[in-house]
Amino acid sequence: MQNPLRSSIQDATSVSGDGDAQFRALAAELAEVGKGFYARNWVLGTSGNFSAAISKDPVRLAITATGLDKGRLRPEQFLEIDENETVLRGSGKPSAETLLHIEIVRERKAGAVLHTHSVWGTVLSGLYAAKGGIMMEGLEMLKGLAGVQTHEHREWLPIIPNSQYMAPLARVVFETLKQHPDAHGFLLREHGLYTWGADIDEARRHIEIFEFLMETMVRRMNVPHAI
Repeated sequence: MQNPLRSSIQDATSVSGDGDAQFRALAAELAEVGKGFYARNWVLGTSGNFSAAISKDPVRLAITATGLDKGRLRPEQFLEIDENETVLRGSGKPSAETLLHIEIVRERKAGAVLHTHSVWGTVLSGLYAAKGGIMMEGLEMLKGLAGVQTHEHREWLPIIPNSQYMAPLARVVFETLKQHPDAHGFLLREHGLYTWGADIDEARRHIEIFEFLMETMVRRMNVPHAI
């Protein structure tokens, strides 16, 4: 007859082991994402932050620690945090914008959240701030966004005023996500892009699509109207 106590310990060890493996796998994948984004000038210096959901209910994330060079990210530099921003694994301080990641995962049921600081997002979020967002339409690359089937899709990319105070900013993010349920991302004014996906691959694709679209818009501004 199997010892119930031993069985319970084995089950707990198995769950813990699975959690360790999942965390390590997500951290390794996010580290590679960071290096790729850095190479494309989207997260220079220590800008940007990345997370992936270990659990969505309750929220537990693998997330970048603050102050890291994204071109040199290593899996061991990631933290595991809960929905109260408590560090459960790893050493260091979570990204200052951790609360925004938590809010997005809660509201969008996202499997990953990625944040970049490109020149294109910085420029456009300043230029279009008074309009409250940017309408993107007519470009084939829009079809890279989840659920979009045609270049005729109209994608509204909201622009949110930037703030150093995360709790009030997280409330604005929550309200924006509620107001625009079909949005695939948003910009913080003169700061950067946030987008998400069902998993890291989808979130990475959304970053690539939005960065392409924003770069196209900025480059068009420098093309003479009469050609």
